[in-house]
Amino acid sequence: MSDFLTAFKGRFVSTLRWPQLDELWQQLRNDADGGWYLYSVGNPPPSQPSDEAGVSSFIDEMDEILRTGHKEDYCGIVYADDLCNPSLVKIYDPGNLGVSCGYSDNPPPPGWVMSKLPPADILPPVKKKKWQIWGGLGKR
Repeated sequence: MSDFLTAFKGRFVSTLRWPQLDELWQQLRNDADGGWYLYSVGNPPPSQPSDEAGVSSFIDEMDEILRTGHKEDYCGIVYADDLCNPSLVKIYDPGNLGVSCGYSDNPPPPGWVMSKLPPADILPPVKKKKWQIWGGLGKR
């Protein structure tokens, strides 16, 4: 297993309240030139870290998406390996939460990941149904 996947399956802390998210964003802005990979899950993982401007823009966009899409008085959908000195951050899509904060055998993946480690694809291969393999319904 890659270092990224090991870290990805590790322990994370939630930004339960919006002020905690603000503090995390500030930590990330202070380290925007720290070699962050910005991974939009479902797309191929990036091979190069983003530059400082890209990280700052990403944070601005994520903050807007989260605050407009998650109209709750709590945040709870952004997790970091360390809130004070983050190196891996999982950002869940407010439109696809499922049981991201609870236990499930099949939790939804985050929508985005910020990582100092080069990311690996985190989505399992999709199992195709028989009709998808053979080209349509009823074909065997």
